[in-house]
Amino acid sequence: MPEALSREEKRRFLKALEEDEEFRYAVAGLIGISEVLKRLDRLEANQEKLWMELKALRENQEKLWLNQERLWSEVKSLRENQEKLWLEVKSLRENQEGILIELSELRTSVAGLTLSVDEEAREVVGHRLREELEVDGPHDGIRVDDKEIDIYGASGDLCVVGEATVRLGVKLLDELERRIDYVKKRPELLRPRLIKVVYTDYAVPSALERARDRGVWVLKWSGDLTPRLIHTA
Repeated sequence: MPEALSREEKRRFLKALEEDEEFRYAVAGLIGISEVLKRLDRLEANQEKLWMELKALRENQEKLWLNQERLWSEVKSLRENQEKLWLEVKSLRENQEGILIELSELRTSVAGLTLSVDEEAREVVGHRLREELEVDGPHDGIRVDDKEIDIYGASGDLCVVGEATVRLGVKLLDELERRIDYVKKRPELLRPRLIKVVYTDYAVPSALERARDRGVWVLKWSGDLTPRLIHTA
């Protein structure tokens, strides 16, 4: 650091500025250049700071671009996964429709191969009557006064009236009696002798007891559950 001017040196310097025009301009120029240099230094410092900020901005921009590319890649992957998911859902729906069609066809096939309870009842009861009484078995069910009768058949002086059910309860026996009353109103259907019959897969004990009391022949494919009786109509 330069030494400070003495009082005498300062006086002489000021006097030279006052009296020596050339010296005065030289000092003024020197001062101006100094200010310019200082400003340049500040500009350079600011410029360097700007370059640093610009560099940081570019780095951040590059990071943003990378993140954006990663984001687009993830979006693309999500779309691809979504398309795969939709394809799988479509395939599942098609498979489900195929299974439903197969089940429908299977039910149709099973229905075609198996007998209904009514058909089975007429087959079994008819076979028993032909083998044991040598009479024609019951034919298809009939309707009397809009009431459907599952089992009906007439041969000579004998007629058969009955019901077919999976499970026999007391109420069905009461219904059978009403069905028989409907038949009795139609002389062309009635015969002097009558067999009351119920064909079932299972009968509750109370229903079997009521059937015995009323003389109702209850049977299933494997055999009789109550005795077969012939009533006078």
